[in-house]
Amino acid sequence: MKKVIFTAFVLLLPGLYFGFMNPDTSETEKKYVLVVHGGAGAISKDISEEEKKLILDGISEALTKGKEILENGGSALDAVESVIRILEDNPDFNAGRGAVVTDECVAELDASIMSGIDLSCGAVANIKRVKNPISLARGVMEKSKHVLLVSEGAEKFAKELGLELVENDYFVTDKMRQNYLKKKKEIDESKKGTVGAVALDINGNLAAGTSTGGMMFKKSGRVGDTPIIGAGNYANNKTAGISCTGWGEKFIKNLVAYNVSALMEYKRYSLQEAVEETFMNNLSKNDGGLISIDKEGNHFFYYNTQSMTRGLVTSEGKFEVKIWE
Repeated sequence: MKKVIFTAFVLLLPGLYFGFMNPDTSETEKKYVLVVHGGAGAISKDISEEEKKLILDGISEALTKGKEILENGGSALDAVESVIRILEDNPDFNAGRGAVVTDECVAELDASIMSGIDLSCGAVANIKRVKNPISLARGVMEKSKHVLLVSEGAEKFAKELGLELVENDYFVTDKMRQNYLKKKKEIDESKKGTVGAVALDINGNLAAGTSTGGMMFKKSGRVGDTPIIGAGNYANNKTAGISCTGWGEKFIKNLVAYNVSALMEYKRYSLQEAVEETFMNNLSKNDGGLISIDKEGNHFFYYNTQSMTRGLVTSEGKFEVKIWE
């Protein structure tokens, strides 16, 4: 009898071994999360239904594209870049076409992207002719030895990569030009914001990206937090992916995105705890907000402004788009 039991056990060993080595991870492998923002600001609840629909539809279109990529096994990086390209092409957001302008009525664009796998990252600033700055930022990350390229040098690199270039007038819409001429800063700032995305793919990899036209009536050459890794953008598979929006100078001074990751890594804070403490200790009311996903797929939105356009899609079937609470 003992011999029969022993023989059966030996025959089962390969199955047990491979069972332990290859556990059924079908659920975790299929898990993905994508969060998107269209900027923190002061969008009034009194805006027209038409304006509200344009904003919500823009976020929904971006989320739908990201969902398609992630559920088909695409990478977090691909999802983030594709989502932000859609928002850059949408004139209802402050990135790419329709971005706010400088005090000289010129669009100067910034963008960055980061992979949580190995902390590789790329950023561009003061871009005036590249149609999709987020793709140039990814090019800097993957096809150069650098992290940040600016101005003419960045655009020269864009030509080498074969990215689409346009005249600066492409970015400056008629509506934006009218706002500039009337010098009514609050009109556009109340309705538009920086765009960003954070994704967790089915392989457990995080990525974050952000793109912006900056501040309305900024001085020519001003660079905010968006292209500064650690300030407006950060991703680390050990902790979380974060994309920020708000008063860029304050996010730079306090390295907001990195600070969230550091609190999680070194103090073992949860994502929500890290975000809330970062804002409580370093930022004031109306400074901005962020979107984030941790390595487990938990997401957290936070803002201390009147509004933050945002959206969420998950492998569990959630699909949400909001402007206010």
